Amino acid sequence: MKIVAADQQGRRSRRRYALLLAARDSEYVLKAYGGYFNVFVSAFGCGTGDGDGESGEEEEAWDMFRAVDGELPAEEDLDGYDGFVISGSPYDAYADERWILRLCLLVQDLVAARKRVLGICFGHQVICRALGGRVGKARVGGWDIGIREVTMAATLPPCRFLHALQDLPTYAKITECHQDEVWEAPVGAEVLAWSEKTGVEMFCVGDHVLGIQGHPEYTADILLSLVDRLSSTHSITESFAEGVKRQLEATGPDREFWLKLCRSFLKTEELLN
Repeated sequence: MKIVAADQQGRRSRRRYALLLAARDSEYVLKAYGGYFNVFVSAFGCGTGDGDGESGEEEEAWDMFRAVDGELPAEEDLDGYDGFVISGSPYDAYADERWILRLCLLVQDLVAARKRVLGICFGHQVICRALGGRVGKARVGGWDIGIREVTMAATLPPCRFLHALQDLPTYAKITECHQDEVWEAPVGAEVLAWSEKTGVEMFCVGDHVLGIQGHPEYTADILLSLVDRLSSTHSITESFAEGVKRQLEATGPDREFWLKLCRSFLKTEELLN
């Protein structure tokens, strides 16, 4: 099933994006936001999504495909999209489940067509895998959950979406929730950021591929609900969960910076040679 957010009059939008959802909606996110679709449209879209799935903006439309259930856009429809966003997931990007392999093939097709592809957490990792990079379990310290400060590269590639932001910070805090990571970025990719725990926090391939290990779209309440769920299933210890909660009381991510970066990537026109 495809879910659509468009302008209220149903007029054709100038831009069109697809969310490839690699996770199933949690009970909390369904109750609080109506599902992850609304979370992503609110974070990366022009307008704020509501429970009816309408962004209220004429400038763009968003569709959702439940990639985790094997639903992907048809090949003949790909050209109608200006960009694609691949979400996080509880699954391993290096696993060989059929839906993950199909998603990797789709990423290869999108990159070959120079479509804009943004990957978040699992999405970041699956793009890396699809393009020939290496992904696996975190090599240091297992789970990374909470607020992590990442360091931006001193020298950045000549990408228009980066230039559109003007002054980038040297450091930026982001919400993290992962136990897998990119071990080695794909050939031709530029590593844009790293942290003490993760060597590739963000990478790009020109103006049309961007991977981010953290979760720009997460709000504090979404992370807290996830921490409680991981603790209740004994995926993390209670003491670990309490440590994350104490950290969230003391600090937060530079969320507006990350949202601005993602929107700039999705919406800034590529300079073609």
